[in-house]
Amino acid sequence: MAASVFDSPLFSRLFPTGEAGRLFTDTAEVRAMLLVEGTLAKVQGEMGIIPQDSAFFIHRAAMEVQIDPAGLSDETGQNGVNVPGLVAAFRKAMEAPEHAQFIHWGATSQDIIDTGLMLRLRSLLTLAEKDLQSCLSTLAKLAETHAETPMVARTWGQAATLTSFGAQAAEWGNPLVNLLAELAELRTSCLLVSLSGASGTSGAYGPEAAELRAALATSLNLQNPDRSWHTDRTPILRIANWLGRVNVALGKLGEDLIAMSMTGIGEIDLGGGGSSSTMPQKQNPVAASALVALAHQGNGLQATLNGAAMQKHQRDAAAWFTEWLCLPQICLGAISALGTATKLLPALSPKAEEMAKAAQDPLDLIHAEALSFALSETLRRPDAQAATKSMCKEANATGTPLSQLVARDYPDLDVSAVFDPLQQMGLAPRDARAFAQRATKVTG
Repeated sequence: MAASVFDSPLFSRLFPTGEAGRLFTDTAEVRAMLLVEGTLAKVQGEMGIIPQDSAFFIHRAAMEVQIDPAGLSDETGQNGVNVPGLVAAFRKAMEAPEHAQFIHWGATSQDIIDTGLMLRLRSLLTLAEKDLQSCLSTLAKLAETHAETPMVARTWGQAATLTSFGAQAAEWGNPLVNLLAELAELRTSCLLVSLSGASGTSGAYGPEAAELRAALATSLNLQNPDRSWHTDRTPILRIANWLGRVNVALGKLGEDLIAMSMTGIGEIDLGGGGSSSTMPQKQNPVAASALVALAHQGNGLQATLNGAAMQKHQRDAAAWFTEWLCLPQICLGAISALGTATKLLPALSPKAEEMAKAAQDPLDLIHAEALSFALSETLRRPDAQAATKSMCKEANATGTPLSQLVARDYPDLDVSAVFDPLQQMGLAPRDARAFAQRATKVTG
């Protein structure tokens, strides 16, 4: 097995990462850092910090030069960061030492790496947003179409009361609507430039430090934090937390789909499944299981990432290395889940007949709660509950439907609505339609 399923040709269809996979390659990291170095030189030239001619040459070269990441491995292993090797390779590739001397002027490795990372995270969030909108569009249609399709709601794994499949789709989708709504603020507050120098003081830039950082942020279309965030990893944590909650929401979807497609329940058609090597009758819920697995992985990595945010002093290499080990997996895990969901959701459909069979419980026990409230119109609430519980026990023991026992014991009680599935879904149809409207509004 490959070290990571996300860059494995063997597992590329089970855990797809699409375009996002290219954002977390050595080549993408080098390109992002070169863009930062080139843009830094450009704004420094405009401010007169370095010669304008040198700034022009560095900026142009940063867009044109090709640096093999493999050639940086020795220095990265020795230095713990890839920027010293990158800067040396960049200077050599320019073949203009009089200009190349001004590359990386006053910056520190963390400035370049963190800013380059933010450029890639910005692209990642754009891809995530697109897939979120796709998932919500499909869920909105399911919610609207099946707002009044009765379905058994289950609590603690047991049949509880009635809901609708549309409300179930809304339950899957509501967290995703909220996550989509958070993106604008997340971009504004977390996609930050880093330019604070060796110890976070920007001492090498003198009185122009704040102005330079603001100019770099504007040029890269990132936000200006107006401070150092070398050891305040809140921007990274918030983005990772957002991605983690995407994973959890889709993991919940996967758990439900596995349960709803189980033998003996079979209330949903997943549009096909995986085959067994020995049992030809099986269609395994592969995609749904992948969603659950990705959520489990993400939860574990989140804990490690949070621990690494407690950094010592003004720079902490071990904590930073830990972030490198976790963050790409968190990012690609969430993107993989979104990509899987965008293909899974359009293929699934409820089996309305199977749902109706479960809702039309032969013993009517699914309506026990509604019956207890109907009896409360003539009995004290505790007495109504006790009477309902007694009749439920009798129904189970004798096989007599609850409706018949009520007619026998309370002949004057009108319970026609109590045992009508279409009248026992509560606010489920309304909630399903409300979600559909909300999701349609945010997805356009």
